[in-house]
Amino acid sequence: MLINADFTRRAIVASQQCQWVASPQDGVERVMLDRVGAEQARATSLVRYAPDSRFPRHLHPGGEEILVLSGTFSDGSGDYPAGWYLRNPPGSSHQPSSAGGAVIFVKLQQMQGREQRHVRIDTRDPAAWRREGRREVCTLFRDETEQVCLQRLAPHDAIFETLPDGAELLVLAGNVTLDGKAYECGSWVRLPAGESANLYAGDQGATLYLKTGHLADVAAEE
Repeated sequence: MLINADFTRRAIVASQQCQWVASPQDGVERVMLDRVGAEQARATSLVRYAPDSRFPRHLHPGGEEILVLSGTFSDGSGDYPAGWYLRNPPGSSHQPSSAGGAVIFVKLQQMQGREQRHVRIDTRDPAAWRREGRREVCTLFRDETEQVCLQRLAPHDAIFETLPDGAELLVLAGNVTLDGKAYECGSWVRLPAGESANLYAGDQGATLYLKTGHLADVAAEE
């Protein structure tokens, strides 16, 4: 299965375009944002758990990155309400579930094989944030390959002060404008390495999940 699989091209899924489809697991639906492969795929998705839904324990050979958007997501390591960021390294396993229902943003099979650290960050904790000029930043992960953070921006502020080598963002609150077109909360944007972006926080300001630096190698491989 190939969905937005050309990483040399811009990909956008606006919130009003999101289409929930059933997964192989009862009670679990997803919006496929990008995907290369079948069920064991390099994939970026929104995943929605109905109350009392769960997956059997399974392995993630290429790692897994999760941001809990609503409800409470659970696995063997704990219960994680909205705002928690989880990073499970390659070779890890878990048994995900949700007692009351949840929506999560998930990236699969996109980590370096050398990564070994489990990450758990509560982005609702004010101590996790710092001020950088006019914006607030919550760093989630950083290494020589990629940088992952949440950012809160004032209305009309440029999202990039310097052009990144590829970028991916999910609008968590407010809205953004790209080339003058507005994208509301829930929209996902992937910009390829080498592309400049006329990208700004909208009239409401914006809170974003933002990942940079991770697309140069992927673009060369695909």
